[in-house]
Amino acid sequence: MTGSLQVKNDKFYMVLNSTENGKRKQKWISTGLPVKGNKRKAEQMLREKLSEEETLAPAVCSDMPVSACVRKWLSEVKRRVDDVTFQSYDLIARKHILPYFDANGLRLCQCDVKALQTYFDEKYANGRLDGKGGLSAASLRQLKNILYQALTAAVKEGLIVSNPCQFVELPRKEHFESSFYSAEQLQTLFKALDGDPLLPLIRITALYGLRRSELLGLKWDSIDFENGLVKIRHTVSKVTKAVEKDKTKSKSSRRSFPLTEEARQIFLRAKADESENQKLFGKDYQKNDYVFKWPDGHPYSPDYISEHFSNLLKKHGLPHIRFHELRHSCASLLLNNGCNLKDVQEWMGHSDIQMTANIYGHLDNTRKQGLAEKLTGCLHSADEKAC
Repeated sequence: MTGSLQVKNDKFYMVLNSTENGKRKQKWISTGLPVKGNKRKAEQMLREKLSEEETLAPAVCSDMPVSACVRKWLSEVKRRVDDVTFQSYDLIARKHILPYFDANGLRLCQCDVKALQTYFDEKYANGRLDGKGGLSAASLRQLKNILYQALTAAVKEGLIVSNPCQFVELPRKEHFESSFYSAEQLQTLFKALDGDPLLPLIRITALYGLRRSELLGLKWDSIDFENGLVKIRHTVSKVTKAVEKDKTKSKSSRRSFPLTEEARQIFLRAKADESENQKLFGKDYQKNDYVFKWPDGHPYSPDYISEHFSNLLKKHGLPHIRFHELRHSCASLLLNNGCNLKDVQEWMGHSDIQMTANIYGHLDNTRKQGLAEKLTGCLHSADEKAC
């Protein structure tokens, strides 16, 4: 059995989910508690209710190891998710989950909230593989997501009665503020990297605020010279191996940009280089439709782009930012040149404006300055009337 809290008519309800004879059942129980100020109390009531239901339920106690449960779930989920998502699940499980539970031999019948809380506390204190401290709150949430899904599958199969992972408490996610370059710093970067093969990719990324996967996914059918458009339609991502997709991260990520003169010249140069390289490499040239690639036609590796960019910054003594933060730099320039959050949301390809506000709201200095000036004007006006 699993449970969750839901809000209805401004009150908390306990929603209990169970499976009986292969059929899913759901039961809503009112806590009687108003939402405001009662979340912890409602969570405690849910824990007690699930514990009560578990006591009343027929005894279920599988001696399957937790690690075997996770492996079983991985083999099943592989058929339901895309390659990049599975690579991420598999990598995290192999690095941080399976070694721990293989070593301690914990079985499903022993897997309670206390045992899982101990696991997460240890990972938070000293979970980094390089021995330099613990995992971040964001990383712990990734671990919890995998364990929660694996144990939920065990509940559905009747191996355990309830999922203890839902009551594990994690530290609050750290506040993250991205780094970015100003317009002046970007110009310094462009001058320093003049002649480097990566410069065209950097300029396009900074201009359009592309994700790395979108940049490497640009194909010639994405560049509409006739109508002056750059279309985001393909991606290339990597966790353990590169995965090409003829789709974007989300529906809102599928977008088009005006083809600026600077971008036009970059793409025309890339097209000319492609023709020259095909002649140079002959039969050894790997034909494909990607815009940015090695001279012999092989697509760039996502990891190479990030690593080479970092090395270039070190080489030229420039402030460190991640390659992805060229995207943040683009958003910063848009905001500080009068664009509102809605404009930035569409340009960045975010699914909702709240995401844009969470990531880039602190960069919206121009809008805040304007609001401050309006407020100051109102106060002065009120003061003059009072006089």
